[in-house]
Amino acid sequence: MQIVAQVEPIARQLRALRAGERPVVFSHVIDSARAFLVATLAQETRETLWIICPSVRTQELLHESLTNWLPDALFLPEAEFLAMENILPDQEIAAERLALLSQVEEARRRLVIVGTRASLAQPAPKRGSLRSAALRLRRGASEARERIIDSLGEAGYERVAQVTTRGQFAVRGGILDVYSWQVAAPIRAEFFGDEIESLREFDLDTQTSQRNLNETALLLGAVEEQKGKVEDYIAPKHLRVVIEPEDDEAADVIVTEGSRDEAVEDFSGAFVDCEIGEFDTGEFIIAEAKRQQFFARLTDWRESGARIAIYFQTEGEIERFSEIMAEAKVSLGGIGLLEGTLGRGFCFPVAQLVVLAAAELFGRAPTHGRRRLQRTAKFGTHRAQIDFSDLNEGDLVVHLEQGIGRFLGLQKIGEAETGEVLVLEFAEEAKLYVPLEQAFMVSRYVGVGKKSPPLSSLADAKWSRAKKNAAASIFDYAGKMLALQAERETQVGHAFGHDTKWQVEFEHSFPYRETPDQFKAIAETKADMEEPRSMDRLICGDVGFGKTEVAIRAAFKAVMEGKQVAVLTPTTVLAQQHFETFRQRMLDYPVRIEMLSRFRSQSEQRKVLEQLREGGVDVVVGTHRLISGDVIFKDLGLVVIDEEQRFGVLHKEKFKELFKLVDVLTLSATPIPRTLYLSLVGIKDMSTIETPPLNRLPVETVICGYDERIIRDAINRELERQGQVYFLHNRVMSIQKTRDRIADLCPGARVEIGHGQMDADELEGVMRRFVAGKIDVLVCTTIIESGLDIPNANTIIIDRADRFGLADLYQLRGRVGRAEHKAYAYLLLPREMVTGGAARKRINAIQQYSSLGAGFRIAMRDLEIRGAGSILGTAQSGHIVAVGFDLYCQLLKQAVAQLKGEKIRPRLEVDVRLDFLATNEGEFLAAGPEKLVPGFIPTSYIIDAALRIQAYRALAEINTAEQLKRLRRDWRDRFGKWPEAVDNLLTLSEIKLSAARARVSRVEVRESKLMLTRRGDFILVGGKFPRLTSGKIDLNLPEVWQWLKQL
Repeated sequence: MQIVAQVEPIARQLRALRAGERPVVFSHVIDSARAFLVATLAQETRETLWIICPSVRTQELLHESLTNWLPDALFLPEAEFLAMENILPDQEIAAERLALLSQVEEARRRLVIVGTRASLAQPAPKRGSLRSAALRLRRGASEARERIIDSLGEAGYERVAQVTTRGQFAVRGGILDVYSWQVAAPIRAEFFGDEIESLREFDLDTQTSQRNLNETALLLGAVEEQKGKVEDYIAPKHLRVVIEPEDDEAADVIVTEGSRDEAVEDFSGAFVDCEIGEFDTGEFIIAEAKRQQFFARLTDWRESGARIAIYFQTEGEIERFSEIMAEAKVSLGGIGLLEGTLGRGFCFPVAQLVVLAAAELFGRAPTHGRRRLQRTAKFGTHRAQIDFSDLNEGDLVVHLEQGIGRFLGLQKIGEAETGEVLVLEFAEEAKLYVPLEQAFMVSRYVGVGKKSPPLSSLADAKWSRAKKNAAASIFDYAGKMLALQAERETQVGHAFGHDTKWQVEFEHSFPYRETPDQFKAIAETKADMEEPRSMDRLICGDVGFGKTEVAIRAAFKAVMEGKQVAVLTPTTVLAQQHFETFRQRMLDYPVRIEMLSRFRSQSEQRKVLEQLREGGVDVVVGTHRLISGDVIFKDLGLVVIDEEQRFGVLHKEKFKELFKLVDVLTLSATPIPRTLYLSLVGIKDMSTIETPPLNRLPVETVICGYDERIIRDAINRELERQGQVYFLHNRVMSIQKTRDRIADLCPGARVEIGHGQMDADELEGVMRRFVAGKIDVLVCTTIIESGLDIPNANTIIIDRADRFGLADLYQLRGRVGRAEHKAYAYLLLPREMVTGGAARKRINAIQQYSSLGAGFRIAMRDLEIRGAGSILGTAQSGHIVAVGFDLYCQLLKQAVAQLKGEKIRPRLEVDVRLDFLATNEGEFLAAGPEKLVPGFIPTSYIIDAALRIQAYRALAEINTAEQLKRLRRDWRDRFGKWPEAVDNLLTLSEIKLSAARARVSRVEVRESKLMLTRRGDFILVGGKFPRLTSGKIDLNLPEVWQWLKQL
């Protein structure tokens, strides 16, 4: 860049800029060279640069290209405001803007900021307010803890029991958790009095500390009070670089593709497109003549002394390109192979510089993505059996010993109302009071379908019979599944070899970062393929979570060994989408991919069938057309079945018959509950992908009365950012009238309808046009295809949302929000319902769970259990109804372990009764510290009842010393130093562990006599019960533990 800066006419323009001549105009600069020119400017000045783009799309492309040369270039997003009152802009975007403006205020070096006119004109905190409003915390410093808590509340932070998103704080004893607006990760400060003993970042999902800090800053008071503009942060000495401006009065530097009257220099010939020839998809790999043309051009450039740089998106692309050059015996000398994203290359002949984009060579559009701050908590990777913060009065629950009851709430009991219990109602209005320390006995009831079961009776044995019947049926089911698996083990298939060099390169060429779940699913699938038995693996995960990439890598592995691959989809539209995706991913390699569907003419189909027979086609994508009698493969090695649940019973039977000896990979977008997944491990090969992709933003859910102004604004807003809209109207009779009304509201929009009563070919045509972006607004019923990935559709408007169930709303909302742009779901209600009612309560729940991955929290009520029913079958679904989903999973897990001869580690069933120990706060306060020692979690240690219940549950599920050690570490980190009562409670767990190891089933202390029961007999010393000798009640607990350790 320094050499480029010294070349005329760029050098003249830089001299003019330093001399204070404004504006300096660079005219006729082709768009592919803009980022390079801006980077050159940035290198030649010490002042901060504000790059102002005409649109978000230009901003995103320029920023991404700019990071090739300036990795620390900053992106200023536009705040996305809704055209409604009381709706705040998206938290994540607001946080990103504040983080950037904080950097500008604190800047001690030159910054490069890429924004748009809109992002600079939008409201922001007044300049200087961020620095003055920042509260600095430093390890070892003395800060008034209560003052900090008060300041957070006054600044608009929400006080919660557990921090899950920005703008929240939680206080637990000496621990303060805060997620400030401008930081990448939430902060945990631990106080001793008013001294900050420790400062650390913590993970939102696990709530455990990750990294120690010496200091940090919390942003106060600036989020709500946005009385300034971003433009206020542009200091007089900063440079404004305007790209293709409409109004350039404030510009210092103007970069434009067209000509300008006041241009001092005309850059018409300075930057030019590199003439490397037009490469269509895959031609660089397949077409020898085209490749030779490129090599000849390279030789010319090198002989003229030009410096050449080629930008590749991934390391895998660099490896593949190097291999092609080596095969052609073309030297790489003098060519820089660099990793970065560039849409098009350019040449700068005067400076003898050639910059090429590998995307042009390989004939594909580059994959664009935006860097974003860490997202909010995923929820649901590890789900407790019951989350009492989500449990409402009236919800059904299952008590392990008493059956199905109704949760009536938490209640304080005792004279001083110091004891807390869960109140459950059973048949005939019988009440059961469950102490918090026994909360592990209770789980939320989840069945199949909408029918509620009757409440159990506390007076009869129906519940124990239902449990017994379910256990017997589950045992039988697990036995059949294991027998099927054993049969599959004996069937010899093809054992694929380990990954080839090309496989490694191919996987490196994936332009996104794999999520942990996706990576695990890929590893499990490839391991199955390398086994001699035929694979039968199910991959479960929401649309857009990366299932297709798992299938693509498996297909590539099969093709590398000369095997053919069939990809089956339930619809031609989905087949077309998979065909394009597979083709794009494999175009750098000599892999022949074809499609068989009604979208192909008869002659084209005959040609594909012939090539399949002869082995000329490696991968074929199609509908059930692929299982027709005339489809013959030369050497089929892998079958991928997408959305299997949408194929009919006859098709599924045909699959089993045809694909018995080949590897089968099934993809399903029906989510599977983790508890069921863990129970099925060992009898069914399953992988679940729960982690959302890195750039995915939560869907903003808006609940409002039917209002045509809101509908018009929502549609126009989406169309302005080149997006598409679903308008869901679930009545076929009036759908045409609704379509016409939408067309009247938005005259320029292309509006069409789609519903299940249309002719199949007509509906497919509509869906195909929508996927291709030829329809702006699709007015449709719930026919929206769940398997389709349409990243451009980012607004859904649901008319009469009150007529849908919670799970239906969640699934419909999931149809949008697959791009890096913010997505919106508008739930329209009749005006009289907006203020209340049961439907409003149900719809509020969908708004509450707007965070990604909330599927596991919301769907446990209803949605995922459909997945359970589809996997387990009708008979097993009946048992889920009878005993509830959680208990079903426990019984299934036990049955599988028993059939496989594995040891089942049960919950510690040691009965401990100590007459000197109070196991709840009420009992201790009533007796006093002279008579009893405390052994419970006091409210002063964990104030929130839901968190306290979770803590008791975690303690009840401890089976090993290692688990107890982890729990101690977790509590110490999350809740701080514990009081004596918690210390005694943890010692009680140690006693239970020691008793279990010594096979002692009962530990009782009565009037200092220690009564230990083993195999039905008391353990006696000299024919008598041993006695505790300490004489002090606070030393009794350690003495009992010592006794048990000696056994």
